[in-house]
Amino acid sequence: MDSNFPPPPSTALWPGQPPPPEKSSQVLIREYPHRAIAIASNSHALILRHSTTTSEAIASGLLASPSSARQRLAASDTLASKCMVEFSLTSDRLLADYRPLTPRPIYGTLGLISIGRDVFLCVITQASRVATVRPGETVEKIEAVQFFCLNSAEYDDIVIDPHDLDSDVYGQARKDTPVEHPCQELQKLLGNGTFYYSTDFDVTNRMQDRTADAATFEIDNFDESFLWNSYMIRPLVQFRSRLQKQEREALDASRILTSAIRGFCRSWAIPQSTAPLSAAKTGLPSYLTVTSRLSCRRAGTRFNSRGIDDDGNVANFVETETTYWSPSGVVFSYAQVRGSVPVFWEQAAGLLPNQQKITVTRSADGTQPAFDKHFSELEQAYGAVHVVNLLSATKAGEYELTTLYRRGIQNCPLSRAEGQQSRDHALLRDTEYDFHAETKGPQGYVAAHEIRRYIEDSADGFAYYLAQESDDARQSNGGSDAHKQRRYVVVLQQEGVFRTNCLDCLDRTNLIQTIISQMAVEAFLGHRGERALSDFWSRHANLWADNGDSLSKIYAGTGALKSSFTRTGKMSIAGAIADVRKSATRLYYNNFTDKARQNTIDTLLGRLVGQAPVILFDPISDYVAGELQRRSIEFSTNEKIHILIGTFNLNGRTDGISEDLSSWLWPSELGAVQPEIIAVGFQEIVELNPQQIMNSDPSRKRLWERAIKRTLDSHYSREGDEKYLLLRSGQLVGAALCIFVKASVLHHIKNVEGSVKKTGMSGMAGNKGAVAIRFDYANTPICFVTAHLAAGFANYEERNRDYTTIDQGLWFQRNRGIGDHDSVIWFGDFNYRIGLGLEAAKGLVKRRDLERLFENDQLNLQMVAGLAFRFYSESRITFMPTYKFDVGSDEYDSSEKARIPAWTDRILRKGTNLRQLAYNSAPLRFSDHRPVYAIFECTVNIVNEKLRDKISREIYERRKVEVGGDTANLGGDETEDEDLIGYDAIEPGLPPASSDRQKWWLENGKMARSSINPPKPDGPGHQTILNPKRPANPYMPSDEPDWVNVPRSESRLSSFSSMSTSPYEHVNHSTLLSSSASSSTPRKLPPPYDPSALPAKVGRLHIGHIGHIGHIGHIGDDMKGPQADGPPPAPPPRRQTSMSHMSAADAFSSISQKRKPVLTAVGSKPAGPQQISAQNKSRPPIARKPAHLTAPVSPASSASASFMSDTLTPHASQATLAGLSRQSTPNGVLSSNLDGSLSSLLARNGSAREHTPPPQLPRRPNTTASPSVVAQGNRMAAAGGIPLVGLAAVSSPERKPQLPARKPMGARSVSPPVAQKQAPPPPAPRKTQAVDLLGGDDEAIEMGGWEALRPS
Repeated sequence: MDSNFPPPPSTALWPGQPPPPEKSSQVLIREYPHRAIAIASNSHALILRHSTTTSEAIASGLLASPSSARQRLAASDTLASKCMVEFSLTSDRLLADYRPLTPRPIYGTLGLISIGRDVFLCVITQASRVATVRPGETVEKIEAVQFFCLNSAEYDDIVIDPHDLDSDVYGQARKDTPVEHPCQELQKLLGNGTFYYSTDFDVTNRMQDRTADAATFEIDNFDESFLWNSYMIRPLVQFRSRLQKQEREALDASRILTSAIRGFCRSWAIPQSTAPLSAAKTGLPSYLTVTSRLSCRRAGTRFNSRGIDDDGNVANFVETETTYWSPSGVVFSYAQVRGSVPVFWEQAAGLLPNQQKITVTRSADGTQPAFDKHFSELEQAYGAVHVVNLLSATKAGEYELTTLYRRGIQNCPLSRAEGQQSRDHALLRDTEYDFHAETKGPQGYVAAHEIRRYIEDSADGFAYYLAQESDDARQSNGGSDAHKQRRYVVVLQQEGVFRTNCLDCLDRTNLIQTIISQMAVEAFLGHRGERALSDFWSRHANLWADNGDSLSKIYAGTGALKSSFTRTGKMSIAGAIADVRKSATRLYYNNFTDKARQNTIDTLLGRLVGQAPVILFDPISDYVAGELQRRSIEFSTNEKIHILIGTFNLNGRTDGISEDLSSWLWPSELGAVQPEIIAVGFQEIVELNPQQIMNSDPSRKRLWERAIKRTLDSHYSREGDEKYLLLRSGQLVGAALCIFVKASVLHHIKNVEGSVKKTGMSGMAGNKGAVAIRFDYANTPICFVTAHLAAGFANYEERNRDYTTIDQGLWFQRNRGIGDHDSVIWFGDFNYRIGLGLEAAKGLVKRRDLERLFENDQLNLQMVAGLAFRFYSESRITFMPTYKFDVGSDEYDSSEKARIPAWTDRILRKGTNLRQLAYNSAPLRFSDHRPVYAIFECTVNIVNEKLRDKISREIYERRKVEVGGDTANLGGDETEDEDLIGYDAIEPGLPPASSDRQKWWLENGKMARSSINPPKPDGPGHQTILNPKRPANPYMPSDEPDWVNVPRSESRLSSFSSMSTSPYEHVNHSTLLSSSASSSTPRKLPPPYDPSALPAKVGRLHIGHIGHIGHIGHIGDDMKGPQADGPPPAPPPRRQTSMSHMSAADAFSSISQKRKPVLTAVGSKPAGPQQISAQNKSRPPIARKPAHLTAPVSPASSASASFMSDTLTPHASQATLAGLSRQSTPNGVLSSNLDGSLSSLLARNGSAREHTPPPQLPRRPNTTASPSVVAQGNRMAAAGGIPLVGLAAVSSPERKPQLPARKPMGARSVSPPVAQKQAPPPPAPRKTQAVDLLGGDDEAIEMGGWEALRPS
């Protein structure tokens, strides 16, 4: 597979080897008419020009400035420097007036920084390659930088690069110059050999947090905590984000922008003869690399940066990663961290060694919040944390820190194990290891290896990162650029980290971290049946010794102590003498030079008081971006793809690997369609015993991946069929997720990422949790989540918590969560049960009464109540419960435990671009579950890049002519202030400044106006409504359309039907609902609501009396007053309208006379006791009702019961209530459907009864009703004690928070009725789907108002 590799870059590890020419650029300068500096690559140029007009105008008062700018000016007499920037293709005309500023090439740009009123551009002038992590990923060390001033030629003759002193070119130094360069200290700092960068990959993130392939990386994904030039590069990164995609790619390819880390990086090439992993005879060496990334969050020198800050950042925090690449296609990585003791403490520098006093500056209670935040961030980034504290127990200062450290860990929530579990299962553990006491004996530092027995359990549980070259890539490696075609698949991920510390986190810490790194490498090799020779371990020890020296020089000024032992494994007199010399040198640096070094570091990071950033902008690019977004429909198209989802709880069994899986992975519903994406989720892929729940064994997952691939290849072998490739897989102990895609669509897929989240034992164990994989298909982000939630019949609340933990705690790169995707599909063993007894459930199963079973399904009820999977939908279930079967048969559980049949295995979706085509189970019998599958049609957005580029160029050229072409490069006299600020707002939230050529209140010479005319619906069966998912701010960029088409409300059931036209979107209700709905007369909607017909003074809702109809205007205004039996008080005087001074009753009469009654009161008697107790058999309890579902309601709403009873037939009211348990209704649409239903009920009530108060139906008490009584009386309560929100029949004077009244849209005034005129035809149906929430059984039910429908 490796025969066609290019020659190994053996010289890449030689010191002084510069980067190749294709990674270099040139710095050019133009003096007239404006000073400008250009960074030119082979194809593009980045041109920068400083603006003096804006700064001078603000300083002189000619222009208004933000208050923040005025404060900075008053404090430090400095202002934010503004520069113009242009990025374009190079040409002779573009660079005709430029000449080289330095004869040497440059290797990147570290950014811009302002010193006083001058702005400087920092570039890398000398670098050497020091590491090759794997082919295609190299790291360079910065050896020299140069600062060029954008706005002044004063410093052009000052050469601070020592290599330019003897040169005879432009910029030669005058050795007698009295002017000192303002950036001289910064140049020394950046060129001292401790800064590293890479133009091949994201060097700020460890390998596990990067994509498995090394082909591309994005600047947006840089980890700013390790990006030391983040302050300087931020203006250029922000400018990059405003560019179009093709320009961004060109800017990235030019390698002009550079990300720099500080710390250490070096590789050793391991010859094939001594490499621990055998490979084909290719002659390629293996690469062993150690990379340390020093955090810049609390950066500083030894005695100027100690302890923790209020943001949870600690001093001298370093992430060190050991990586190993083998030509056999294996990549190993292991990360660990070090950092200062996370309490508030200081230490003053002194001239006597070991006599510097430690001072604790904050109490333990005051420290705890920052302490908890620090470890919370560690847990989110790395998983479980094991603290290794090496402080002395005999030194007073160190013992005090140890005591505070121990107390902080004990009080930290992460250190608490759940229930009766031991602290070994906590996410935060600690080991106190007195290094000096343990190594005081005759063995010396050799005794430090005894720490292995204290940490070996955690080391085994944390595992390591492992990626392996895919079989597909191996087969395709036939060209000369084979290393570029490598595609790695993640096999294992590291799930925890060791945090080691001593006092300085230098000498003792580095020795212990060397041992931990060796343990991880030994475990990696041992799992593959290999072992390393002494030559390998010698190279490993030397890398770690060099790492310790480099980190020690950064923090303390000298190399690390004990480094001689780290290199050789032996103590020597020469090493002891060297340690004494280093200690004396440290005293000098710490007392005399560290403060100046600290000031330079703060300048580099932009932390000095009054230090202003540099602001870059290109007004033309900003305008083009906005126009392209507005005209996106011209160059983008939609394409439909198919996705097959499968989920299967394997019960830890492997005997089904060899079985035919085609009934599950190649269902008949597919027909001739070959899905573009196949996502398969497994649960209990291994047995979940105590030994397994802390580790992930990838061997089982690999077996099932082969079985899936074998099934797909066997069935898609016809002519024209395409092969499937494994895109990515992930595993969390028993949960696994595999994504297969067609080979032809692989070019559409990018940004593939994976993540896991543990929920077992409160996040400590991986027996429960989720695995997620996301990617971008063309321009549509898609996320797949397979989950295994908490088990137990009554544990639905814990399952809800597991869902919330996963939904809110699972993160991908770039701070992207599950909800940040256009399409999200959840599938797995959610473990929600059916709230019926065993015999009742089996009886319904035998009769195949799926509707009654679904009414008692816990997941359905939790979704309706808004307690889990909000805004997700599920298609109609047409298959029998999938759990629990006797293995090998179709009989449900016959064991002593007698599990109740349930739909534990589910597939849910969220996204307007998803349409479900199938939902079923497959008859595979080797597990106690049945596999479930679903087929989706997904609409993805694909952008025509060529057309988009053409439109972009046209807009750019037109805009350039409109604004006069004033950019950074083009010449001309200095214009007025609009040259720079005419297109940008001076204050956030304000429009841009105006000029003679542009006014913010005008557009294209026309006055601004708005129109809300809805577009025409797709057909007579649809209506157009406002999109409820569109952001409230109409000016916020959004892909959501303003209007959407939904089916018209033609029946009582349509309001809860899905917006999709798929036949699988409709959910059957109970037989009672079906019969009653089919026999009821279709309702006609009332005329549009007229607010002018109602009194202005609005009270609480009192539907029981028709005289109170005027109070419906504001349902939640005031519900404190007692119910009144008389008419409402007269409204206050109001402005004359077309219905001036009409009473509420007259207004209602005028409306009711214009249309015929729709429903009449049916005088049916309430159900008798014998009907109620027909199935009065207690069921097993499910769980307590959620508190907000049983909350008392206001007595003001009791009148709604009598109104509802007289208006609806008993069957219709029961149908209405049962309709709320529909499965496919997203929870978020409930409140939006209430408007039309309430107004419809009011109109029907008035037309049916006119002004006669209805006779009250007898109430039956429901305080002692058994579950069966609730099931007969209220369809929603049948699901295990969870009634419909807002229908609890409990009265209380407690006032509940009220929602503001809704303002009716499109309301029209209604003219007084004319008796002799013929009544007009009924108005067109309203555009809001009507939902009748006031219908119910034949008892009077109190409703607590709109706020009762919102879960707490």
